[in-house]
Amino acid sequence: MSRIGKMPIALANGVSVSVDKANVVTVKGPKGELKQQLDPDITVELEDSTLKVVRPTDQKRHKAMHGLYRALLNNMVTGVTDGFKKQLELVGVGFRANIFRGQIVELQLGYSHPIYFVVPKELKVSTVSEKGKDPMIILEGSDKQLLGQVAAKIRSFRKPEPYKGKGVKYTGEILRRKAGKSSGKGGKK
Repeated sequence: MSRIGKMPIALANGVSVSVDKANVVTVKGPKGELKQQLDPDITVELEDSTLKVVRPTDQKRHKAMHGLYRALLNNMVTGVTDGFKKQLELVGVGFRANIFRGQIVELQLGYSHPIYFVVPKELKVSTVSEKGKDPMIILEGSDKQLLGQVAAKIRSFRKPEPYKGKGVKYTGEILRRKAGKSSGKGGKK
């Protein structure tokens, strides 16, 4: 039995779950509504305030989907109750971010032009810039997959380089740094 798949999902107060005939699970909560299409072989049982994912057989495919769909449903329940948050730091001289009309982010990342990125309306975006600290972009939302995808896209505009660490990085991300040129031996004699 899958260790993750067999664990029940506890539903908080104010969270409702429904499954239709096409095996689409809808989770509604205080932070929004999320939908997920499940494989036809996987079933979802709702008992009191817990959700359980059940597989029909012990085939390798069913075992893999058992844990996957349980994790996806757990992320949906967590998203509509608490929500998810990602923070990105802009490390570099002159690197900054501004927000226009709520969902358009203008990024100055050391290129000759600014980068404009439209954040999906499902996510909330804000910027923080304090004197003496690197500017930050804060993304919040209930959909963990969409949040991670948008954060990765923003990071891809200028990935951190290994020598000085300049670029867009996640808060708390540990970068592997390389040593630069070493002076001394070699050269002219």
